[in-house]
Amino acid sequence: MNTLTETATATAKTTPADASVSSPADDGTATSVEAALRRGIERLLADQQTDGHWIYELEADCTIPAEYICYLHYMDERDPALEARIAKFLLESQAEDGSWPLFHGGNGDLSCTVKAYFALKLSGRDENDEPMLRARRWILDHGGAERTNVFTRILLAWFEQVPWRAVPYIPAEIMLLPRRFLFSLDRISYWSRTVMVPLFVLYSLRARAANPTGTGIRECFVEAPESVRKWFEVRSPLNRMFLWLEALGRHTEWMIPRRLHRHALKRAEQWFIERLNGLDGLGAIFPAMVNASIALKELGYREDHPLRIQTRDALRGLIVDEPERTYVQPCVSPVWDTGLAALALDASGESEAVQAAGRGLDWLVERQITDAPGDWRRARPGLAGGGWAFQYRNDHYPDLDDTAMVAWAMHAHDPERYRTAVERAAVWLAGMQSSNGGFGAFDIDNSAEYLNEIPFADHGALLDPPTADVSARCLTLFALLEDSRFQRERERVRRYLLAEQEPDGSWFGRWGTNYIYGTWSALVALGADGAERNREAMTRAVAFLEACQNADGGWGEGNQTYHDPDQAGTGSCSRAFQTGWALLGLIAAGRGDSPAVHRGAEYLARTQSERGDWPDPWFTAPGFPRVFYLKYHGYSRYFPLWALAAARRSWQRT
Repeated sequence: MNTLTETATATAKTTPADASVSSPADDGTATSVEAALRRGIERLLADQQTDGHWIYELEADCTIPAEYICYLHYMDERDPALEARIAKFLLESQAEDGSWPLFHGGNGDLSCTVKAYFALKLSGRDENDEPMLRARRWILDHGGAERTNVFTRILLAWFEQVPWRAVPYIPAEIMLLPRRFLFSLDRISYWSRTVMVPLFVLYSLRARAANPTGTGIRECFVEAPESVRKWFEVRSPLNRMFLWLEALGRHTEWMIPRRLHRHALKRAEQWFIERLNGLDGLGAIFPAMVNASIALKELGYREDHPLRIQTRDALRGLIVDEPERTYVQPCVSPVWDTGLAALALDASGESEAVQAAGRGLDWLVERQITDAPGDWRRARPGLAGGGWAFQYRNDHYPDLDDTAMVAWAMHAHDPERYRTAVERAAVWLAGMQSSNGGFGAFDIDNSAEYLNEIPFADHGALLDPPTADVSARCLTLFALLEDSRFQRERERVRRYLLAEQEPDGSWFGRWGTNYIYGTWSALVALGADGAERNREAMTRAVAFLEACQNADGGWGEGNQTYHDPDQAGTGSCSRAFQTGWALLGLIAAGRGDSPAVHRGAEYLARTQSERGDWPDPWFTAPGFPRVFYLKYHGYSRYFPLWALAAARRSWQRT
């Protein structure tokens, strides 16, 4: 077994619990790493739920809690005490210049700032209070509320702050378009589908918020909304054509037969109700869940209807209501958290940690989606299930990244015990490979890039194409299994991954910030696949990571690298979770005893808190690059621990 594969499999057999650390480096570093490991394990064990799983908060930017206040006022379901607590969170997140950024340390974002301002005003904040004055000045200085993005203007249209012509033409008749048409639900990502279908209903019915306080934000517009003639900027020649088609559809909407219109509305209603997903909600993501709840109201479902109650309760389940702060999560991440925590604990080799990992993996076995009417069957009708969702439940939309990672963790822990679950996962993943050899997060060949030019897609995140990080996770699993049934998929994804390497040796991180994340993912995969055959690419990647190391021994990359790739691997002070990624990548490349790894491990040992974690306010991942960012609170628990465990193991082999 080579160094790379050992790093990837990290089982209890690797390191006895009482093993001493032997390293060419000074014994002080080894001792401090050992102490940090034990504290980190204790912290992770204390976080484990009684049924074996882990779940940490998943925090987004201020758009989500702001939208929840708007939702309460839309539905006339005000909760002044809760709104006041969320408003406090929003005010504490405001930047000095009056704006709200999409991530800590980022520049102010106009749409986020308008939503936060509106939510604060709805919650009772006087528009002449100092924070509101600062926000309003910033909004007006940056073009006013009329320059916000499509999703913000949809919300403003509900509250009658902008006319409906400020919103893209998205009628319910889209439901009737054939699969292979220029635009159809099958051509866009799962998150776009679940968000858009209820919006088709709301657009068609020209939904109108209850807005019991009659609150508006006309003072945030440079130009009166009724006077604005140009709501959509031309982004490209193709976008210009789509704008022309959109205008044509808007002006001929009156020609659609009423019977056809009713049929389209019914199709949309049936589609999203089928996918409501119990108390986990439509798509198990906040924007889709809000839209579904509002759509049920507009379709005439009574307030006490079981579906109305269910969607309301699903949204309440996303509220984090703590004494020091109250906000709303975009979704929850128990499967992702549990799989990664299990990998970290297994890597330590400590008997209690390994047993805890097993309890977490046993919890995951019961959540494998083996037989569900998932949307993946639209493209692969005969493909049996075998994936895991990201959330507690999301049976229509298992996540390829979670599936590969969970199966990897199970195989690493006990190949025989989890053989059936792992084989099901691998078969499902193999069937979900895209034509270019890569893997998307949820869909196959979801790469119709021209659709990002439609007026609705000003966020540029309508699609789910293959990405290097998800593909790397799949390659890792196929390589570890060494199963001839998946040899073709393994070879194709290897070629895809090598082709995706950036000129500087890094890989782009779609689902984690950013080039450090992507490079870690790829190095582990290529190492497990075979260090010698991938040596040239891995050498370049190692050089990239070592060049990015900060003077204090850690690594840190800012979310601004999604805007400016020239800053790849840099732009931030050192962060524990990013240091963990870099160390895991270097160790996977056979550099475990390098000075860079020793310095990085020492940084983690030095910066750990007495509680055994690495507190960090930084946002750790993009939901959508340049549009929406996330903070996984578990990342500063399990990634640094995993890296320290891998470092200790590599030193023992020296």
